[in-house]
Amino acid sequence: MLIDFIATIAAGAGVACIVFIASHLSLRLTGRKLAKWVLPAGIGLGMLSYAIWNEYTWYPRVRAALPEGVVVASAPAERVFYRPWSYIVPSVSRFIAVDRGPTTRSAADPQTFAANALVMQRWLPAHRIPQAFDCARRVRADLIEGAVLADDGTLSGTTWVEVADDPLVAAACGGG
Repeated sequence: MLIDFIATIAAGAGVACIVFIASHLSLRLTGRKLAKWVLPAGIGLGMLSYAIWNEYTWYPRVRAALPEGVVVASAPAERVFYRPWSYIVPSVSRFIAVDRGPTTRSAADPQTFAANALVMQRWLPAHRIPQAFDCARRVRADLIEGAVLADDGTLSGTTWVEVADDPLVAAACGGG
């Protein structure tokens, strides 16, 4: 968040330099400087434009940087009252994905495996949540607090959770 703030200030400073140069060029070419309100209006517009651009490009930039084997399960677009432009085009500021790369498959049932769910949210560090998936039954389980998926496909320390049309199971089992 601090980096976004610094980058927004830098965008405002860049626009201030451009308006300052434009004002001096205007004085030399036309004999008149730009109106005094152009500098603060330009700075404000530049900072707001950068903040909106950064907000809308966060999800595509993070998604493009995900390693091979990571499949996005859900990326809800949001409308927020303090970002009125999001009512026109909603933006994504959080998503959940499944890292299908380093999976631990059951020897007895290859459709049962363990993988990590990745919870990504803007301005927060990513969270890895170990999950067990049974693609045949379309269920999943959190592998936390000592819960394990055995080699034979049995689950201990937790129970399977069945959610109708679970995007996490769909991404893990079907590729998203």
